[in-house]
Amino acid sequence: MTVLDLPAARHASGTVRLPGSKSISNRLLLLSALAHGTTELSGLLDADDTRVMVAALTALGVQFDGPRVAGVGGSFPVKRADLFLGNAGTAVRPLTAALAFSGGDYRVHGVPRMHERPIGDLVTALRQLGAQIDYEANEGYPPLRIHPGSIRLDRPVRVRGDVSSQFLTALLLALPLAGGGRIDVDGDLISRPYIDITIRVMQRFGVRVDRDNWRAFDVGAGPYVSPRFALVEGDASAASYFLAAGAIGGDSVSVTGIGRDSIQGDIRFTEVLERMGATVSMSDESIGCAGGPPLRPLDMDLNHIPDAAMTAAVLALFANGSSTLRHIASWRVKETDRLSAMATELRKLGADVDEGSDYLRITPPRALTPDVAIDTYDDHRIAMSFSLVCLAGVPVRINDPECVAKTFPAYFDVFRSIIR
Repeated sequence: MTVLDLPAARHASGTVRLPGSKSISNRLLLLSALAHGTTELSGLLDADDTRVMVAALTALGVQFDGPRVAGVGGSFPVKRADLFLGNAGTAVRPLTAALAFSGGDYRVHGVPRMHERPIGDLVTALRQLGAQIDYEANEGYPPLRIHPGSIRLDRPVRVRGDVSSQFLTALLLALPLAGGGRIDVDGDLISRPYIDITIRVMQRFGVRVDRDNWRAFDVGAGPYVSPRFALVEGDASAASYFLAAGAIGGDSVSVTGIGRDSIQGDIRFTEVLERMGATVSMSDESIGCAGGPPLRPLDMDLNHIPDAAMTAAVLALFANGSSTLRHIASWRVKETDRLSAMATELRKLGADVDEGSDYLRITPPRALTPDVAIDTYDDHRIAMSFSLVCLAGVPVRINDPECVAKTFPAYFDVFRSIIR
């Protein structure tokens, strides 16, 4: 295992150009592949999660010419494929739904952790529509075997919304391939901003979705038609680390490639920063943050920003009291059990942490423990969020730093360029 030692630092300043959003990139890749016409994608993320999506689409008969994607105009032309999708939830869930409507025989699998991440609610919903999907090993989890089905949309399909928003996203993206239809959501829909991203991306390709108070969705019939050009925003989740560095480090840190009109829910991480006492500035194409410890404690429902909420957990170490992060149960079914992992690593630094079923309560120590080795659990967001610890003036070691390649391969080089 490789390690990265970050030196003690006190200040952060500078401007960072963000990589493309993973959530937007993989949605645009899939819809560009399924659409009529060729789409040129600008700002597409180049990282592990998008590479496995591109590789899978190529295996399914989609042609790529640099940033241009030649759409297949409906279902995939290749009717038999074995698709390895790593640990990319934004690839596995939507592709599973699209493949169920493609009339072929497919195997979908990934790394061992992906085989521990639930997909049963999506499979159950697809089976309601006539999809033929088998579990290869454990019920409710990948690997999956997908066979030709007899798809019918004569009644609404129901899907749970309280485990992962990606199940609903997958259905929304796939239904236009079979003529559209209605989706009813059981339970409280989590991570709603990600559904908003899905709907907006579908609109770019000519398919309208009408929603009824997040409880029901009427999906247009399609087909998807290329807009010819699509821009990928900078990644709002990645922005959270640099903006947090500005809040801790006293000087201003700015990110570009994203601005006040972003379609990403994690843009609302700025609300966390402001509640904790930092100063945030926003323009059409950039966001800046400046502050300085001690920050104010935070007590906030973060269901709408589950990825950026991890950054808030580390920011809590710099507050002058106990912080509570609420409604974050979805952390348990991500790249690792993030609730347990974050609690463990925060305690290493001397924090008192109360881990609940869907919350963390974090009380910072008088001084953070120096020279702690942070385990990252092959989770890019744990690695990136704990890099902020060095701004407390203590050196910190990050184990397996290469895990950031999932979404931001150059993260640590960029981070080190703004701290001193």
